[in-house]
Amino acid sequence: MNTQFAHRQRGLSLIGLIFIGIIVVALLSLGFKTVPAVIEYIAIERAVQKIKNEGTTVRDIQAAFERHRTIDDITSITSRDLDITKEGDKVVISYAYQKKIPILDNVSLVIDFAGTTRDRQTRAVP
Repeated sequence: MNTQFAHRQRGLSLIGLIFIGIIVVALLSLGFKTVPAVIEYIAIERAVQKIKNEGTTVRDIQAAFERHRTIDDITSITSRDLDITKEGDKVVISYAYQKKIPILDNVSLVIDFAGTTRDRQTRAVP
């Protein structure tokens, strides 16, 4: 009886290996296409955090963002896309944009990015 179980094959078949390979390649391809969008979002977030204290007028803040935009090669948004408001004595800069990443011929991935310099209020959990 033990010899019957010993002859049973275990492991991954060729078809299973090909199927897993296709899934891994598809996920890597999707990852390689989305990484530049995420890197650009991080650059935008860093630029906005740096410029929030660089000026008091809207034009000063927009000019500072344009400098960072040129240096960091930011193409998704411009200084006119920033929503600049004043809350109390603090300048609040907000932005939101969509990035469309083509996957196949007529299939795209759309990512919504948004950020703000507004302090996040921490709420106590009851």
